[in-house]
Amino acid sequence: MVTIQAYSKDLRPDITCEKSCIKGGIALMFYGSLSILAIGTGGVKGALPALGADQFDSKDPKGAKQLGSYFNWYMLSTTFGAMIGVTFVVWVSINKDWYWGFFMGTMAAIVGFIAIALGKPFYHYPPLRSSPLLRIAQVIVVAFKNRRLTLPENPDELFEINDIDKYQYDEKLPHTNQFRLLDKAAIVPLETFPQPWKVCTVTQVEEVKVLTRMLPILASTIIMNTCLAQLQTFSVLQGAFMDQHIFGKKFPPASIPIFPLVFMTFLIPIYEFVVVPFARKITGHPSGITQLQRVGVGLILSIISMGVAGIIEVKRRDQSIKDPFNPISLFWLSFQYGIFGLADMFTIVGLMEFFYKEAPSGMKSLATSFAWLSLSFGYFLSSAFVDIMNAVTKKIAPSKKGWIEGDNLDESNLNLFYWFLAVLSTLNFVVYLLCASWYKYKEDTAESETESRNDQ
Repeated sequence: MVTIQAYSKDLRPDITCEKSCIKGGIALMFYGSLSILAIGTGGVKGALPALGADQFDSKDPKGAKQLGSYFNWYMLSTTFGAMIGVTFVVWVSINKDWYWGFFMGTMAAIVGFIAIALGKPFYHYPPLRSSPLLRIAQVIVVAFKNRRLTLPENPDELFEINDIDKYQYDEKLPHTNQFRLLDKAAIVPLETFPQPWKVCTVTQVEEVKVLTRMLPILASTIIMNTCLAQLQTFSVLQGAFMDQHIFGKKFPPASIPIFPLVFMTFLIPIYEFVVVPFARKITGHPSGITQLQRVGVGLILSIISMGVAGIIEVKRRDQSIKDPFNPISLFWLSFQYGIFGLADMFTIVGLMEFFYKEAPSGMKSLATSFAWLSLSFGYFLSSAFVDIMNAVTKKIAPSKKGWIEGDNLDESNLNLFYWFLAVLSTLNFVVYLLCASWYKYKEDTAESETESRNDQ
């Protein structure tokens, strides 16, 4: 639909058209195609990582190592695709025609669909269960209905189905003392045969508890993704004020995101073949370091990247004011982008592996989507964040101008904005440390519960 609209002059608004004149069938097709694209992308990003991870047995030591490697290779494959998108596809769109870029995306999606369809007979599928959203809703509704009931002192009195066949494929989660309010959903009713929407099992309640424990980790990574969105947006604008020739070739500002992708292409294999085996010998962990430690490293690198971005902007602006006809090279942006690419490698992969491993069975795909949900929220909030920052700085700045108002970066204070993001990211990292130290891994939870029961 996007390709057709980009190709047909009858389906495109006039080139002088402003936002208000995009209406009728043109608007319907435009927003409809973007909505369908968003739904399709959400489905792929949510299901594909979990589908691949389901092919490995995480309970087997060899499978656990392969699972950690899988998420690294998954990230590398998406990086390759993004590299093609911001280089070759951008070049075709600029030098040939706009619709050719969308057409190439359409063809790539068709090839991907054929590839996954051909592999379908060979995939391992975990047994289907009821909707995870339905099970979550059931726990919340029943817990609310039972809010006035008193919890039993002994958790063993809560409702559970001790059926070996039921948990042949599903994991049975032990009771934990966090979020005790949700335990009211498992209070045994007076009926002999309780209905599903009147009582939940302890395992079902614990599934919701696991997802609830994940939410602070998810929230603490949104700031980093907001920084990434700002970096991508303003780096393209910075590129318009810089020398766009690299190694004698003109480099379009729209292809600036290639910098972190190139770094990630080289760093992911190095991390997989050098860093992980070395760290594994020291820690004994299948992935070298825990998933939350990996995310923490990524957050630290994002702070450094924002600091470097501010320094590069000062250098760019000073040179532009001093000699507008001799700007600094676009290559300078590779430093901030390279560090952020490394941060992205640690954070995104760490989050995907964390959410997949920690999620209850039957909720793997839903939980893995949390990593992309963090990215989506970061991008969504970034535009509002800029407006708020401009509104605040306009009031407190001596010049009565916002830090990043207008299109002329030489009159803006983008460097202060970057450094503010660095400070904000530092505070966010402190919050993340608190959330990560509070979080209890499923294995630790099961062990502590077993020990407490043995003591009793």
